[in-house]
This record gives sequence, structure tokens and C-alpha cells, in this order.
Amino acid sequence: MKKLGWIGIVLVFVFSLAACGSQDLQEIVSEALGVDASSGSAMSSMDTHGGNGDGTSFIVLHYDGDEMIKQIKADTAWQPFPLDETVKTLVYGVSHATSSIGPFLTDEDGKALVPEIENGYYRLIDRQVEEDKTTGADILNRASFNFTVGLYDTDTNTLYCCELDT
Repeated sequence: MKKLGWIGIVLVFVFSLAACGSQDLQEIVSEALGVDASSGSAMSSMDTHGGNGDGTSFIVLHYDGDEMIKQIKADTAWQPFPLDETVKTLVYGVSHATSSIGPFLTDEDGKALVPEIENGYYRLIDRQVEEDKTTGADILNRASFNFTVGLYDTDTNTLYCCELDT
């Protein structure tokens, strides 16, 4: 009987540790984009990262007030729309007369995860290069990707946090 009691205590301890290690979506977004996303309401999320670490994650948070836009405007890492060519290619894809490239952030059907945004701010974090060593300018010419994109739609107060690891 004592053995069963100890097993129960150990199981409770293990499950408690596992619960402490899990993060909610707001914490994940806060860490990934360097903002306090705690007041956002989760609208949707997906994560296709498997055991090897490759995959796409996508989190959508909605904000009722202006707390998030104030943070974004105060942070020089966030840029106002329109998107630069690299981010536009990664998120929506671009087509030219003779070629097209992207989008890279897609669902299982190959469609862009992020809806078209007219007004907002964006941030690209290139996680494949060492900080202060190079820019993300060559990101589209690589064999693999490890980046995070944050997009904030000022018309709907919606924050999109996307990560791609290949």
C-alpha cells in the first residue's frame, strides 16, 4: 500500500512539472517577437514542428485596446507597411513576368497563412544568422529557413506570429 502512495506522489510531481513547462500562446508570442502579448485573446494557432524541429507555427492574437500598437510603435525593430520585398515574398509570395517565388508560410494546401493586410507593422527575425554578423537580405537565397515574422494588422488589432524552420 505504501508503494502505491509513493507512486501517486511521484506521478503528481511529474505532471506538475510538465504543466509548469508548458507555455500559453501569449507567452510563446512574447518570447518570439519581443513584445508583451499577454493581453491578447487567442484566435487560432497551429504547429507542424515535429521531432526533428522542422515545421511551421502560426499564432493569431486579437487585442481590444491599443496596448499592443503602442508597444510596436515604440520598438524600432517593427516597420510600418508596406512590406519589404523579402517579407512580402515569405508571407504572400511574389510573381514577376517570368517567375514566381513563395509564399513560404503556408497551410497544408499551399495557401498563405496570413490574410492580406492593408495597414500595419511587421518584424522579420532571421534566426539562422548570428546577431550583428549579417542581415536577412540573403534569406531568400538559402537552402533552408529559420525565421520568425510578426505582422500586426492595425485595422483589426490582430497580431500574427509565424515561424518557419526547415
